[in-house]
This record gives sequence, structure tokens and C-alpha cells, in this order.
Amino acid sequence: MMKLTLGPVFFHWTADIWQDFYARIADEAPVDRVVLGEVVCSKRLPFYETLIEGVAERLQRAGKEVVLASLALTTSPRERKMLAGLAASGFTTELNDLTLLHYLEPDQQFTVGPLVNVYNAQSLNWLIAKGASDICLPPELPIATVKTLAAHGSAQNTRIEVWGYGRVPLAISGRCTHARLAAKSKDSCQFVCENDMDGLAVDTLDDQKFLAVNGVQTLSGSRANLVGDVGNLSAAGVNSLRLSPHSEDMVHVAKTFRAVCDHHITEQEALAQLIEQAPGLQYCNGFLFGQAGADWSHAG
Repeated sequence: MMKLTLGPVFFHWTADIWQDFYARIADEAPVDRVVLGEVVCSKRLPFYETLIEGVAERLQRAGKEVVLASLALTTSPRERKMLAGLAASGFTTELNDLTLLHYLEPDQQFTVGPLVNVYNAQSLNWLIAKGASDICLPPELPIATVKTLAAHGSAQNTRIEVWGYGRVPLAISGRCTHARLAAKSKDSCQFVCENDMDGLAVDTLDDQKFLAVNGVQTLSGSRANLVGDVGNLSAAGVNSLRLSPHSEDMVHVAKTFRAVCDHHITEQEALAQLIEQAPGLQYCNGFLFGQAGADWSHAG
């Protein structure tokens, strides 16, 4: 059966919004695994760090597996110390930067997030040998490559996950675009990224939707949405789909994906439900079919 993972919140939400979001996920969302923690900017973590343990316990009581995520770009001794604490937390950890491997015990299992470049069987096998139990593939891979890597994972009892919903993570930088756009430095950013719950849209000079910025992170302008491609992904051997949190009703998104995965509704019905829920959103699935990432094959 296809599983669902709720990835970490990439954006800077207030502590109250963050905590309320996960309370509802625990009580209502039919997801199997939830990834918690800060991936994008370590400066955000103190705002909700003390809440993580309680949220994790509530999710576990609700029957969800909880995984703690590592930073995507480790640049300072303070951040390396954070990784050491993460490795010793007692939770399964999600690797988003290979630096984390230095702090894991030789026999300590971990999961791999979509920001790690797993493009071929050699990379996949290397991570499995290090202890990877679940690997979320980078969202830009075409389905032929996904199928090949899923077969390698299955042969070694490692579950393969694909990015199923949400703005596609494209890049992480040492510079904070959000701060620069607000005429502030990275060190004195005043957390202006908090003003954009789903990232700040970046349009072209011709007013075409293009990208989104989220602090030091660059994301796609449109949301990937593979609810109409669940059958293809299942046939390719994918074990799990990842849903990335946004400000829309993520419980509804999770329920819709779950209904398709369990064959309770068709993919076309699921697409109609998601469009009805948030008619203003722009979707894409081009990467899956080797096209431009912003392409959308289910238009109309």
C-alpha cells in the first residue's frame, strides 16, 4: 500500500501556527510519517524548538511515525552542534546534508530527504550501505529513473519515496534573498520571511509566475501535484509520496491523496477536489515526464 509522508515545514511560521498545524495533522490527517524540524535556516529553530518534543509525542500517540530533519546546508560550528544533538535525540533522523553522517553511529538507521542528490543506483546503494531505510528522491527525476531506483531499493528492503505535493525545492544558498529584497542583511534580517507563509513569489518581467524565495531557499512558483499520477508511480514501485506543508488545508490534501491511494476515488476526482479547494493555485508535474518542471499534463 502506498504510504504518505508529511515533510517538514520549509517556511517560517509563527510558533502558534506551527503548533496548531501539527495538532490538526495528529488528529485528522491520514499520513503515516511526519518529518519535523528546521531544514532551511537555523535562525528560525529557536522560535519553536521547545515545542518539538511535545508535538512529536502527540503525533506518535496518533499512530504517526516521527522523523527529525537535519539542515540542508550546515555552515557553522553552532549548526554542527545542532546535528550532533539531532543524532543523539533518540528519534530517526532525516539526512538533508551529508554532514549528518559524521554524527551518526555506524549502525544507526536514518532516512534521506529530497535535497540529497540521489540520481543513480551507485548513490542509492552507497546511502543504503550507510544505513538509509527510506529515501525520498529528488523531485526533478523522470519516472523512468524513479522506476530503476525503486527496483534497486526494493531489492535491498529500502523504501523509495517521491515528492507528491508542494512547491518544488530547487536550491539552497548561503545568502538570504528574502533579507536582501527587504534591504536588510542576513545577520539582521528581522525574520522578514515570516510575512510569506508559502514563500515570496518571484515573477518574470513579463509578469509570468516563475519561482518563489524562502529565505536562503529557492522553490518552484507552482506546486507539484502528482495526485493524478498515483497509478503510474505505484506501477513504478514507489512506496511513499511526500506532501510538503503549505498554508492551504493540508488535511484535505492528505485525505485526497489517501483516497486515491486506497482506490476510493479516481485520480480525476481527486484533481477536481484539490482544484475546488484552492482554485487559485497553479500546479505542475513536468519533471515526472521529462518535460519542463513547470509543465502540467492534467490541464482542463
